[in-house]
Amino acid sequence: MHILKALLLPLMLILSLIGVDNLHAEGDLTRRTTVLPDLRLGNDDSDYAMSQHEYQLETGKAYQLKIIASGQKEYAVQAPEFATAIYLRKVEAGGVEIKAVTLTELEFEDAGEAEIFFVPIKPGTFRFYAKGLEHKGMLGHFVVR
Repeated sequence: MHILKALLLPLMLILSLIGVDNLHAEGDLTRRTTVLPDLRLGNDDSDYAMSQHEYQLETGKAYQLKIIASGQKEYAVQAPEFATAIYLRKVEAGGVEIKAVTLTELEFEDAGEAEIFFVPIKPGTFRFYAKGLEHKGMLGHFVVR
C-alpha cells in the first residue's frame, strides 16, 4: 500500500500538468489594446482645460492613450511615477513610432498629438499633469487596480 501511494502522487502530478500549456493566452496581449478617451489639453473655453482627470486601468491589460494639445499654451505632460509602473510598448507622434524603455515627458510647443501604447504592471494611484500648470487644474490621476 505504501508503494502504491508513493507512485500515485507523482502520477497525479504529471497528469495535472498535462494540458497546462494550453491555458496560456495566444498571441501578443500588448497588441490587443483598449482605447482610452483622448486627453485633450486646452479648449475654446480655457487654455488650462483638460478633458480627462482620471483614468481607471487594470494591471496586465494593454491600453492606448492619445494626447491632443490645442496649441494655446506650451504643454509638458509628465507622469513620472506612472512611467515606472508600466510597460511602455511605443509612442507614436508626427508619423514616427518611438520605442523606448520609459517616458519622461511629452512636450507640445504647438498644436499636436501623440499616442502612447502601454500595459500597467503595478497597482496604485499615479499623478499626470502639465508641468507648471497643476495649480491651474491641469492635474489628473491614473488609478490602476
